[in-house]
Amino acid sequence: MNKNLIVINIGGTFNKIYQPLTGELEVTKDNQIINEILKKVYKHDQMINVKGLIHKDSLEMNKKDRLLLLETIQQLKESEIIIVHGTDTMKKSAKVLSKFVTNKTIVFVGAMQPYSIEPVEASSTLFMALGFLKNINSDEKNNGVYICMNGRIEKHNMIKKNYNKGYFECLQ
Repeated sequence: MNKNLIVINIGGTFNKIYQPLTGELEVTKDNQIINEILKKVYKHDQMINVKGLIHKDSLEMNKKDRLLLLETIQQLKESEIIIVHGTDTMKKSAKVLSKFVTNKTIVFVGAMQPYSIEPVEASSTLFMALGFLKNINSDEKNNGVYICMNGRIEKHNMIKKNYNKGYFECLQ
């Protein structure tokens, strides 16, 4: 794995857990789920840095949150970034980043169901993104913003969430 890799945790359904006192699914305010996935499956000498940033459902994100994400990414030394983000507005955040960050490879990942309810989707999406970053050449031609969902990794503008079918699909 590249030494220039970081996972930024924004929140989203990926990170939601059931709160028995309120009866609601809430985004955790930590990186526990991502760390748990990495601990269970990632067997490598190099540790992956996980940075918690916003911890919100993506529908609650606003312009200020996206600017914080942009500023954080611009300040990072890492050139390969995975962003765990809610699926409802990841495309909007990806579009913002693509306008201002051209010297890094960024992969957005999410989950339609919380890891705490169905761990396979979140785990496989995260590891698909890790595999993608591990196997691309670290050069300018791969820089850009990608979305990794439902077994697909595409440039952010070539994939969309189909709300009727409940999964992401490629634009033709």
